[in-house]
Amino acid sequence: MEKEENQEPRERVKTIHIDQKLCKGCELCIHFCPHNVLEKSKKPNEQGYYPPTPVNIKNCKACKFCELYCPEMAIFVEEES
Repeated sequence: MEKEENQEPRERVKTIHIDQKLCKGCELCIHFCPHNVLEKSKKPNEQGYYPPTPVNIKNCKACKFCELYCPEMAIFVEEES
C-alpha cells in the first residue's frame, strides 16, 4: 500500500495534558489508545481516582482518541508547531 503524495506527516506530540482534578479514572483513554501511550497511574489524585499517565509518548501519533473518549474532557494532546 503506497503513501499518498499529498499526505502530510503527522506533527510530533509535544506533551499530553491530563487535568488531575477532572479525571475520574474511567480508563477509557487508556483502553482506546491504539498505540499504548497511556497507563493507569500508581498514585491516586485528590479524589482517590487513578488517572492515566503517559508512558510511551514517543509512540503517540496525535490521533486524539483519548480526547474524544474522555467524558470529563480531562485530557488533551499538544502538538509541536
